[in-house]
Amino acid sequence: MGHTLNPRKIAWTSVTPSADGRSLAVVWWSGVAPCTVLDRVEVEESATRVTVTLYEGRDPRHPDTACIAIALEKTTTVRLAAPLDGREVVDGAK
Repeated sequence: MGHTLNPRKIAWTSVTPSADGRSLAVVWWSGVAPCTVLDRVEVEESATRVTVTLYEGRDPRHPDTACIAIALEKTTTVRLAAPLDGREVVDGAK
């Protein structure tokens, strides 16, 4: 698990599989660090679907930092246990 303060699920906007289908580039809109940082990514894989759930929270090293209201597009890469191979990718935050 991650180590942020008050982690919460965050919806992602797009996902792009790698050429070999063994990883996914997940894109979402977020705030700026240290106010909003990626806590963890949970991936559940079945034979027909891959559910990707992003969690964000506040960096615990900066609990009192003032935050500006600006959105940034962020991306993280998620490794899969098995190639995507046509499985549906679902947002676990929705």
